[in-house]
Amino acid sequence: MTASTVHYRVGNGDMHLVEIEGGRKLLIDINVRQPGPDVPDVIAQLRKRLKRDAADRLYVDGFLLTHPDQDHCRGLKEHFHLGPPETWSKAADKIIIREMWSSPIVFRRADRDHQLCEDAEAWACEARRRVKRYRERGIGPDGERIIIMGEDVGQKTDDLTPILVKADEEFSRICGETGRFTARLIAPMPASDDDEDEFLGNNNSSVIIGLALEADGQADASRFLFGGDAEVGIWEKVWDRNKSRKHVLEYNVLIAPHHCSWRSLSWDSWSDYGEGAEVSEDARSALGQARSGAEVLASSKKVVDDADDPPCIRAKREYRDIVAPQKGTFACIADRSGTDPYEIEVTYAGHKPKRPTVAATVAVATGIGATPLPHG
Repeated sequence: MTASTVHYRVGNGDMHLVEIEGGRKLLIDINVRQPGPDVPDVIAQLRKRLKRDAADRLYVDGFLLTHPDQDHCRGLKEHFHLGPPETWSKAADKIIIREMWSSPIVFRRADRDHQLCEDAEAWACEARRRVKRYRERGIGPDGERIIIMGEDVGQKTDDLTPILVKADEEFSRICGETGRFTARLIAPMPASDDDEDEFLGNNNSSVIIGLALEADGQADASRFLFGGDAEVGIWEKVWDRNKSRKHVLEYNVLIAPHHCSWRSLSWDSWSDYGEGAEVSEDARSALGQARSGAEVLASSKKVVDDADDPPCIRAKREYRDIVAPQKGTFACIADRSGTDPYEIEVTYAGHKPKRPTVAATVAVATGIGATPLPHG
């Protein structure tokens, strides 16, 4: 099985499935809304891509929650099994999470600002359960595993070294086995109790991760950069920490942070300043390490020229300017026709959007058959 990524149509939200060469699947965030005329049944689309284990349970190998906003975890309780694997019910037929990737800083910081939504509370409860189990019995089997993404303050994670990934560390294991990928944790960075208030919100505690996918024997066939909803101040810090090693931030595909929001690129409010809003050069630099042919992908509703933010038309123009020298592209998932997710294939030659095929009814009527057509 070759590497690919699947980006679901969830409006201003995030839901991405990384299919690692060899078959492992990593889910990054979910935003499962009630299906309707303009809202695809994304959970049904996801379930069709998952395998069942020996106990006939659908599963994802890994699930990374970048941060606990509702548009990144909506549907967790309804569609995913939480609790010991042996309590899974065939009648409910929920999806098993073999390994959680979770940042403790997200929940410490979020508690200072506002109450977590019900799904985020459920995630936090399950994460704490798995950590408690680890402390009592060591690394557990699939369905009990957890990886802690980033250190917490006050030595709270000092005893979790075997399941802890620190900022700047790279790892290539999922469910205890080496996978055909390399992930690098970029943020959250080491925190302190006296962090300034603007860096304590849940958006700015987002996990930022660089993911290099292997394909056809090429270890670094394509690099993806996921940044959750991280805003301008965090991207400035990321640049300050990595400007002497820019390769850390290089990407072939960037998921535009915060659903193509201007707030990831500027301190100035788009609604207050409009075209007079100034770009933060440091944040732009952090988000500007595009490789040749790079693509910036917005997981958002359609980007139009209005006062909305996110998504923001000015941010879209900025990302287009970033990738233009590299002959890259900008795409919005909502711009794609139909209801299918946006898929990207990864081969030894790099990444390319998967071209949709013509439906059978159209093929019969037109004689076109299943010839791939350009996306968009």
